[in-house]
Amino acid sequence: MNSKLFYSDKMLKSLFENIKTIALVGASPRGPSRASWRVMQFLQLQGYKVYPVNPNASGDTINGEVTYDSLKDVPEKVDLVDIFRRSSKVSTIVDEAIKLKIPYIWMQLDVIDRLAAEKAENAGTIVIMDRCPAIEIPRLISQG
Repeated sequence: MNSKLFYSDKMLKSLFENIKTIALVGASPRGPSRASWRVMQFLQLQGYKVYPVNPNASGDTINGEVTYDSLKDVPEKVDLVDIFRRSSKVSTIVDEAIKLKIPYIWMQLDVIDRLAAEKAENAGTIVIMDRCPAIEIPRLISQG
């Protein structure tokens, strides 16, 4: 397991090159004041198809996309789950992602669940914790 939370730039670049669709769990309909809203918009501007997932906003539109109740409700197979939830809420999301055979799980800044990550990695899923794609993508691009 990747317990040191170190991810090589090569691995991160490969991840971003290999994904096309993202389910953003914990997407907020509250607009640009919320980090999840801004990150979703950033990812869309990078060319990714991003599906917002939030049972409290199901059916609402966030950044032009309909919000879904859960991962299983997203109408297309997703490549990556981006989790904007407290660490204590991650385990059930990871279990659902494993069941759906989603190849990548990304936990946002300060979101760390080592047991859930180990379970996902044992199922063949690549897990990133305590990182933000809106920070990593520009950093990787600037390195060339």
